[in-house]
Amino acid sequence: MSYIEKQYQQRFSLGQSNNALTRLIVINLVVFITLALIKVFYYYQYRQEALVSSHFNNEALIWAILPSDLNSLASRPWTILTAMFTHIGVWMILANMLWLWTFGYIMQDLTGNRKIIPLYIYGGLVGAIAFLIATNLLPHTVQVNTVYFGASASITAIAIATTMVSPGYRIFPMLNGGFPLWILTVLYLVISIATVPAYRIEVYIPQVAGALMGFLFIWLIRQGYDWSEWMSNFFDWVNNLFNPDKPKRGQKSMKDQLFYKAAADPYKKTPNVTQKRIDAILDKINQQGYNSLTNEEKELLKRASKEEL
Repeated sequence: MSYIEKQYQQRFSLGQSNNALTRLIVINLVVFITLALIKVFYYYQYRQEALVSSHFNNEALIWAILPSDLNSLASRPWTILTAMFTHIGVWMILANMLWLWTFGYIMQDLTGNRKIIPLYIYGGLVGAIAFLIATNLLPHTVQVNTVYFGASASITAIAIATTMVSPGYRIFPMLNGGFPLWILTVLYLVISIATVPAYRIEVYIPQVAGALMGFLFIWLIRQGYDWSEWMSNFFDWVNNLFNPDKPKRGQKSMKDQLFYKAAADPYKKTPNVTQKRIDAILDKINQQGYNSLTNEEKELLKRASKEEL
């Protein structure tokens, strides 16, 4: 969020500048398009599909996906973050972005814009760590020298968290009242499991870890611990570095400059001069003396002498 805007909008459109869901989708699409353009370059250079795939995977894709080998990970530690934004294939990116938009839209509608990006990152990180643990501690049950990429763990975390917030949220209410959100979540999980071979345990484990992350994220919020706050504050700080409207350090606000720190009052009450009021002041002088008058009464008496009342 920007420096001035501190509150989220419950209803939003996909094109709003403060829409965190839009930012996530744009980042995923930019990474996908960048890799696709790089692969086109390899097509021009090598022509043959086998050579293109080999050189693209070993020279370009390798820098964005997460390897299971810890020595390779040590030379490319950033892949633990970039892997969650990396997709290969049109159907993969379309399917994941559709599910991300579906659950992300509901998540923002229920909780605002400050939860979805931290939850996406937490889900991706936990999924990546689970993948590394599985591939290095369970070498007999997983493929050796495999890689991990995609937003599945992050989307699963968002799906489970959204369902925990409001499992009865109605989808398509115009169709006979719609159906509850938990049914859509079950459908997503079934499709995710059905489209992966049964022996690819290293693919299931990150999604299970993402689901646990989504559950833990909402459970901790209900206990009073919001893991998204520090990350949102960090994003605000980064955003404000490039915000020209943010007051500079030591600079006073416009309100302080014009009013609270001004030498004179913003307005001054001036009482009406009437004969009755002047008579009352003169009687007070006769009874208590001139020094008993208030500043307002002295000012009023001075004005009366100038106006010859």
